[in-house]
Amino acid sequence: MIKKGIYAASLSILNHNRTLDIQGTIDHAVNAIKNGLHGVFFFGSTGQSQLISMNEKKEFISKISNHKKRRQFFLGTGNNSLNENIDLIKYSMEFDFKDFLIMPPAYYKGNTDEGVFDFYSRIIKAAPKIKIILYNFEKLSGYKFSVNSVNTLVKAFPENIVGCKDSSYNLFETLKIKNFLMFPGSETKLLKGLELGCAGCISAVTNVTHYLARQVFDDFEEKKVQTKNRQLIAVREVFDQYNLIPALHSFHSIKDENYKNILPPLTLLSEEKQRELVEKLNKLKFSSKKNLAA
Repeated sequence: MIKKGIYAASLSILNHNRTLDIQGTIDHAVNAIKNGLHGVFFFGSTGQSQLISMNEKKEFISKISNHKKRRQFFLGTGNNSLNENIDLIKYSMEFDFKDFLIMPPAYYKGNTDEGVFDFYSRIIKAAPKIKIILYNFEKLSGYKFSVNSVNTLVKAFPENIVGCKDSSYNLFETLKIKNFLMFPGSETKLLKGLELGCAGCISAVTNVTHYLARQVFDDFEEKKVQTKNRQLIAVREVFDQYNLIPALHSFHSIKDENYKNILPPLTLLSEEKQRELVEKLNKLKFSSKKNLAA
C-alpha cells in the first residue's frame, strides 16, 4: 500500500518500432528508486499511457508482478474508457496490485461533479478492494476537483479513496481529511506541502530530480536544515518551461539513445531546445547522477 514519500510518474521506454520496451521501462524505474524514490507509478500521463495499448500494459503488469521491487511499483490506468479502466484494474488485481492513480476521463468537455462521482463509483463497485489515488489535473482531463467533490467521494467510499495527486494545486493547501494522502504534483510544492501535512509528491520530473527530492523529504522528516530545496525548485522550474514528456526523454537521451523513441504525436525537443535545456541545468550545477540509495 502506498505511504508517504517521493514518487515518480515513471517514463515508458519504447522500442524502435514504438512498442513498449518492458525491460527498459523496468530498468528506468529501478534506477530511479535506487537514486532515492520511494516508488514509481507506471502508466501515468508522463508514461504516455493514453497512447499505449491494453495488451502491452497487461504484458508489462504480468512481468513486474514478481519483481524484487514489486512493493515499490504502483499503477495508473491511463484509459478514458470506463470499461477499459475496469478491465485493466481487474487484471492487475489478479497480480495483487490494489493501488491505482486514476484521472477522470479526458477529451470530452463538460465533466461534472456528478459524472465524475459516477465514474469512480462504478469502478469501485466493480473492484471493491481497490485503493484509489485521485488525479487532479484539469489541464489534461478538463475537470478540476474541488474540496467539496473530494469530500463527497471520501465520505461515500472511505476505504477506497485514499489520496490525491494534486497537479492543479487547488487542493493541497486547503483539503484536510484525516488519514488522506495528499501529493502535490510538483517539486516546487514539496516542502510547503510537507509543512502543511501533505504526504510527499508524485511528479514527472522526479524521474531526474529523485535524489534532490528525497533529500528534501528526508531533511524535513529528520528536522534538519534544508540545503537542496532551492536547487530542486530551480531544476523543476527549468523543466516547466518545456513540454515535460519530450523534455525528460530528450534529457535522458543524451546518455541513452533508447529514450529518443517516443509515441506520436509527441516529439522530442529540437536540438536547439535540448542544448538550451542542458545549458540551463548546467548553470544550476545539476546532474541526475546517483547520489542516494533508497
